[in-house]
Amino acid sequence: MTLARLFAFALIFLAAPVAAQTVQQAAPSAQAVASVDSPSHVLHVEVTLNPEGRVGYRVTRLGKPVIDDSRLGFLFTDAPEMLRNFAFAGLSTATSDSSWDEPWGEYRTIRNHYNELTVTFAETSALKRRMSIEFRVYDDGIGFRYDIPRQPNLTQANIADELTEFAIAEPGTAWWDDAQEWNREEYLYRRTPVEEVGFAQTPLTIRTASGLHLSIHEAALVDYSGMDLRRVQGRVFKANLMPSSTGPKVTRDAPFTTPWRVIMIAPDAPALYKSAQIILNLNEPNKLGDVSWVKPMKYVGIWWAMHLDQATWNSGPKHGATTANAERYIDFAAANGFKGVLVEGWNKGWDGPWFGNGSDFSFTQWYPDFDLPAVAAYAKAKGIALIGHHETAGNIANYEKQMGPAFDLYQRLGIHNVKTGYVADAGGIQALGPDGKIHFEWHQGQVMVRHHLKVITEAAKRHITVDAHEPVKDTGLRRTYPNWVSREGERGMEYNAWGVPKNPPEHEANLVFTRMLSGPMDFTPGVLSLMGKGNTPILSTLAKQLALYVVIYSPIQMAADLPENYAANPAAFQFIKDVAVDWDDSRMLAGEVGDLAVFARKARGSPEWFLGAVGDEQERRFDVSLGFLQPGRRYEAQIYRDGDDADYRTNPRSIVIEKRIVTSTDRLAERIAPGGGTAVRFVPIAR
Repeated sequence: MTLARLFAFALIFLAAPVAAQTVQQAAPSAQAVASVDSPSHVLHVEVTLNPEGRVGYRVTRLGKPVIDDSRLGFLFTDAPEMLRNFAFAGLSTATSDSSWDEPWGEYRTIRNHYNELTVTFAETSALKRRMSIEFRVYDDGIGFRYDIPRQPNLTQANIADELTEFAIAEPGTAWWDDAQEWNREEYLYRRTPVEEVGFAQTPLTIRTASGLHLSIHEAALVDYSGMDLRRVQGRVFKANLMPSSTGPKVTRDAPFTTPWRVIMIAPDAPALYKSAQIILNLNEPNKLGDVSWVKPMKYVGIWWAMHLDQATWNSGPKHGATTANAERYIDFAAANGFKGVLVEGWNKGWDGPWFGNGSDFSFTQWYPDFDLPAVAAYAKAKGIALIGHHETAGNIANYEKQMGPAFDLYQRLGIHNVKTGYVADAGGIQALGPDGKIHFEWHQGQVMVRHHLKVITEAAKRHITVDAHEPVKDTGLRRTYPNWVSREGERGMEYNAWGVPKNPPEHEANLVFTRMLSGPMDFTPGVLSLMGKGNTPILSTLAKQLALYVVIYSPIQMAADLPENYAANPAAFQFIKDVAVDWDDSRMLAGEVGDLAVFARKARGSPEWFLGAVGDEQERRFDVSLGFLQPGRRYEAQIYRDGDDADYRTNPRSIVIEKRIVTSTDRLAERIAPGGGTAVRFVPIAR
């Protein structure tokens, strides 16, 4: 390292915030042994080693600290930690600039442009173990992972935890939800100073005092335990892996690589949304080959009535999944241009205490009042895809015994889509251990990570897509396995049916910049009745329910409400029938975390564009350019906006539906009511 470089580094260190200096007092100061810039020199990463031989890293953006010196390493259950006594053992660099096409997604083409640095360290102590840290640095974020080679003193890693840290350099505001609590991932987001974050799930999103936007997550979670973040002091976060019943949180045979630890870094909220492409780029390319059988679609289903207590999953006089009811939904879907029908509660096992139990579920036997082959044939004749349902109640031991025959049954009947479910409290997954006994695991633990990949690959063999509820978190594996079309993993529309607490008006504007950074969410929007069970109001305007189809991305979108409620609201329902689900391009036109999100998305293979905007509990306004439209072409803007007197508390049904002629040189300025939204369809006018 040159004297000038050392002097520049010293200046950066001396200027570090007080909290970062406090961290340094706990360990001798670290020196950079290698560094790498992003392609346009926006981000700079230094890999460090301190006098104790501790490995670390730090990140700056345009010369300003973003991540202060943060340590790296492992704790093991059966070996000394990998933390101290390391020496620099070599490095390699590379650069890559390519593009790839999504078979479905928010964008048709994604650019993957990064500089790469791999630094290898070797212990100077008796064990002489080695590890490498691989960094990929983009202009809007970084990913790094550990690479552990097979070596005499490390043939199997029994990991107690990672020592990975993220030391946030600047004070700021964090949006986060609780980790490792009973209700899995389904918690409302908190908004607190960074220093008041507790134990958080990822993505964890931060807006610093200077306006920089960060989000910490992971990519390519395969055969490993999911990562949460525990704030250990000040603004320092430590990776915390999900527990396992066997002791080690992760057991891997060497050689292996960990999932990527990802930090998205952007100047504003719209740029943060786009930076989430990093998650996909850090995953391996499609392993399934031709996936033309994966069909994005809108669907309806036997679902919402159960959440309203108007029907039941179990058998009896209110059983929802009857042949007659399924055929009614199929007729409704066919008449209104939907391509799929979800049927829940069709299979035996719903009678009795199924929650968190699941031992009675059969995935090949149906109730006497539901004829699965007949319903499948009826749907096929109408051009409708039947969406099957496999609720496991977290009993994967029971499910894995039946999964092959269950998928074979679907394949024989022409059912190429399944919604899976794992309704059990956190820590309540029942898995068959190597000792032949049932062990209780976590939804995000290594056992479940392996399970979900088994489901995906077995489904792919039969050309079946999977929409997982109560899932393992999304880490971009849809790139590698495009039949993993969507998942839940946060509070969806069903919370608005149940009562207290309902999703607040800011919920979706929080999701966009947190949960949605990880990937598609089956949020199930479109409840035009605006009512939950017992006629309790949903905290939304009518226009917002339409806007959610553009704002909350998923390649499968449910029209969640009852058919009779759509029949009662034909004008608003028209937008749900018209809106696309698969996109060539997506652009966030305006946004602030938790307050506002305005999107424009171009329909895949179509000249039509759609705009969706949602706010929070306050009145919001936006004024955006329509420059995304094709220059020189006129469009009919079909606008569904909140009425001037709309308010989710007092007049949620007030909506204005109007048309305007616009071009790419125009702007669109609208008011979003408290709890409201705006939805627009742009249709090219024939020349």
